[in-house]
Amino acid sequence: MTDVPLPISELYRDLHRHPELAFEETRTAGIAAARMQAAGYDVTEGVGRTGVVGVLRNGDGPTVLLRADMDALPVVEDTGLDYASTREGLMHACGHDVHVAALIGAVDQLASTRQDWAGTVVALFQPAEEGGAGAQAMIDDGLYARVPIPDVVLGQHVGPAPAGMVGAHPGAAFAAANSIDITVHGRGGHGSRPETTIDPIVLAAAIVLRLQTVVAREVAPQETAVVTVGRICAGTTNNIIPDTASLGLTLRAFSEPVRVRIVEAIERIVRGEAAASGAPEPHIHHAQSFPVLVNDPGARERTHSAFRAAFGDSSVLDPGEVSGSEDVSILATAAGAPLVFWILGGTEPSSYLAAAEAGTLDRDVPSNHSPHFAPVIEPTLTRGVEALVTAARTWLA
Repeated sequence: MTDVPLPISELYRDLHRHPELAFEETRTAGIAAARMQAAGYDVTEGVGRTGVVGVLRNGDGPTVLLRADMDALPVVEDTGLDYASTREGLMHACGHDVHVAALIGAVDQLASTRQDWAGTVVALFQPAEEGGAGAQAMIDDGLYARVPIPDVVLGQHVGPAPAGMVGAHPGAAFAAANSIDITVHGRGGHGSRPETTIDPIVLAAAIVLRLQTVVAREVAPQETAVVTVGRICAGTTNNIIPDTASLGLTLRAFSEPVRVRIVEAIERIVRGEAAASGAPEPHIHHAQSFPVLVNDPGARERTHSAFRAAFGDSSVLDPGEVSGSEDVSILATAAGAPLVFWILGGTEPSSYLAAAEAGTLDRDVPSNHSPHFAPVIEPTLTRGVEALVTAARTWLA
């Protein structure tokens, strides 16, 4: 840390160079706390382990909560940036460094323009979004006993849309998600004598194939859902049939009934395939869970109207339903407050347009969690700061 605060662009580069995993964001939280204290906020650290919250009271009026998440991912960076991660195997592959830098910029602007608004700003820097645990950890640690309960919760997520664009989808906007770990048990033995074994690899393969029918045959065509097996592990060498195999699944859905139906189908298929193989009862562990993120339609339209007035109609979009997941809605639900959570474009606009015209967006525009994900610094950061400030002032008196 230096005595003179870093410009937001340099702060962003610094954050990108120093990613931290969930509940390890001590450096990032310290930077956020110091910047808020310098701007005149009352700061509370260590909320939900590594979360930090700043409160700026400015007379009578509504309370607005602005949220940014801080954690990075165990991804090996392959961007070629001159400010690439200096921590081996870790990367801000989801753009949370953009979120932190933009909120710090908004914290500074709101503090320096107190003559233009009245009310209370709560700036919340949240840990551990990637595992879906951070928001709940802050609530469980007495967040709303420590800071004012907000009248609205606002936030943004950078993504592969043209930089300078912002926009939120009304209603169900980000998918609910479950992460499920499954271990199937067999009976190991020599690879030359499979008849003496119960092969858990064959069992796991049957489960993977059968799971592909869940969305195709158990979810209505007008619903949106995803079931992905992202991990399968078994065995130690070629001529040994192992005792166990493990699978890691993620599922996404935009309504609670669909999510419940998918979870029930996964458990039924796993147990059914185990029984069909003569295998023991499998172990099913529900590791992580995100709720559906629902943008309040009225609050979203109020915020969108402010965006259109500030940035022009051509810079405001409806991104549609996003199949990714977010835990920010937990902060709103616990407060009984409406939520508005929008997408912030981070892709160089001409590159995005060229890929769109060529039909190669999926190939040429890296998405979040990719080792190549690298939002352009400008106009992404400037628009991210502007969006938070514009949205906050829309709700403040």
